[in-house]
Amino acid sequence: MILYDPTIPASLLEFGIQIPIRDSRATKTFEALCSEPNLGSHRNLWYRGRINETLNKEDLLRVHSADYVDRLYSNRLRDEIISTYELIDTNGQYHRYSPDQATRPFEELFGRIRVKAAGSVQCARLALTHGFCFYFSGGMHHAHHDHGSGFCLINDIVIAARKLQAEKVIRKVWIIDVDVHKGDGTAALTADDSTIMTLSIHMAHGWPLDGLPKLPDGRANPCFTSSDIDIPVDSGEEAHYVARLEQGLMQLQRLGEPDLAIVVSGADPYEKDELPSTAKLKLSLDQMLDRDRLIYRFLQKLDIPSAYFMAGGYGDEVWEVYARFLIRVLKARMSDKGLI
Repeated sequence: MILYDPTIPASLLEFGIQIPIRDSRATKTFEALCSEPNLGSHRNLWYRGRINETLNKEDLLRVHSADYVDRLYSNRLRDEIISTYELIDTNGQYHRYSPDQATRPFEELFGRIRVKAAGSVQCARLALTHGFCFYFSGGMHHAHHDHGSGFCLINDIVIAARKLQAEKVIRKVWIIDVDVHKGDGTAALTADDSTIMTLSIHMAHGWPLDGLPKLPDGRANPCFTSSDIDIPVDSGEEAHYVARLEQGLMQLQRLGEPDLAIVVSGADPYEKDELPSTAKLKLSLDQMLDRDRLIYRFLQKLDIPSAYFMAGGYGDEVWEVYARFLIRVLKARMSDKGLI
């Protein structure tokens, strides 16, 4: 199952934000799926095109502090967005941001983010019903309890898990994070939660692991909070990536199987990703496919419903990572059901 609402853009240009998140990663992936003869003619069987789930403040408060949620719903929202998207540099100058080119206000950006987070919940529900769902958005794994970070204003991953837990739809969740950056916000939010197990395979160095271990107020930097399983990969170790991930998945299985797996399926480890902070890990297109097929087969073998979120992926080339994987998955699933 694919969840993709084309009315909700990925690009941030209309808010004046120039981070290279391109609509093409979704539009070209969807075009590739529809152009496959055996898939395009059966689109009604695998495609859901509207986000109809909604979130309220209570859903956010299961994850984020009351003070932070209040700031998001107040005139302090602008400051939170500027900080989260790193729109002002250390010299006080605008960075990847041209407010004079904005055609929409930040309040609309927050509304759009809430809809995207609601889509993550819907994706999880579809996964529970159909066994597999890939959502063409979501994966905001850097948002912390009391602040946003790394282009992530709220943590839709944990919001989705805890909303379904609160409804008693599920009890235990795995979060398998293969975005190039460590899933620091998710790790910090779930550190004391035995019902949510986290695995993160990521760059061994670089953002968000390039900060100081202590914050200015003396508290421990939450970016360094350990996942249940962390797999750091150094530059030059790409050939070992898939084998190390497989070992990590075996270790995760020993922690007890869940009712739902959420896969933070970032394409930003791809060697053609355009965000500068992804440059310390460069997987080939074939290595990316090996990564994705390993996770998919692992979860299918265990019969664990799997919700995939698109997560990080920057520039004009990353769509091919998603398309190659999803064409194979959808064709296999439809063939298994005798539909093609």
